[in-house]
Amino acid sequence: MVRFSRVGLRYPDPTRGGEGERETLRDLSFTLPQGSFTWLTGPSGAGKSSLLRLMQLALRPTRGEVEVLGAPLSRARRADLPKLRRRIGAVFQEFRLLPYLTAFDNVALPLRLAGRAEASLRPDVSEMLRWVGLEDRADALPQQLSGGEQQRVAIARAVVTRPALLVADEPTGNLDAVQARRLLLLLAEMNRLGATVVVATHSQDLIAQHPGQVMRLEGGRMVALDPWPYAPVEEVMAEAEAPLAPSGAIDLEAPEPEAGWVEEVPEDEPGDDPQDGAPAPLSPDFTPDFTADLGRPEEELAPPPRPRRSIWPSARPETGGSNG
Repeated sequence: MVRFSRVGLRYPDPTRGGEGERETLRDLSFTLPQGSFTWLTGPSGAGKSSLLRLMQLALRPTRGEVEVLGAPLSRARRADLPKLRRRIGAVFQEFRLLPYLTAFDNVALPLRLAGRAEASLRPDVSEMLRWVGLEDRADALPQQLSGGEQQRVAIARAVVTRPALLVADEPTGNLDAVQARRLLLLLAEMNRLGATVVVATHSQDLIAQHPGQVMRLEGGRMVALDPWPYAPVEEVMAEAEAPLAPSGAIDLEAPEPEAGWVEEVPEDEPGDDPQDGAPAPLSPDFTPDFTADLGRPEEELAPPPRPRRSIWPSARPETGGSNG
């Protein structure tokens, strides 16, 4: 969950010397439920990138409270932030791939920084590259990849740790319509697997292709919020204004789950019975067909119910095979 309560953000304004600061965000209050998909819109300079930077813990607010994944930032120590950041994936407009690393090594980087053993991370990285359709380009350097391929490497890098929150800043700005559609399918798949997804975009056509709540910023203020059907706008705003619940905070001292870990679904949870319409688990050789849905009507493209099996090999039950 992401919750902002009367959040403001100011940057130093060099045009005013030491006499003042520029206010970028003003009195933002909203709640994004866990597992939601949110489009962030607004004109250039509205504050979209600053809002995403707050969500990915790259900035602290000047005032107000930001709560990300159950942790209020005002109570989080600086030493706690790396653990929280490892649960957040970020996709940047300019990709930000390291030019001297191959596609494989760019995707593996967050797992290596988190201390994953090489033998453990290789299956997950290979699976993610296959998932984005780049298994045959694993050894290519970024400059040897097309723009769309670089974008898919950036997506794979952002999601290989199976983040609970995924933020993307204008991820389709440099892509043609077909590549943008492929990227949207990837984001929708991550949301289907349980991630909270927030995407900043100027494209109304892209928004029309996938259901989700739409937040619009103008001049650093939220001027519109079109919420999910189950959450009337009055309820969304009321929840954002409510006091923070201590019981919702995560335990920052608890051991961090290994990348690829998937929470078990209780046996008595509705939908467990296959006769109730629950989806079949993903097969180990699952690979999405990025072209199959490009011409389908919009109403057929809503994400299906979430599967209960991860595409990450490290999250699957042991089968007795080799981990290499």
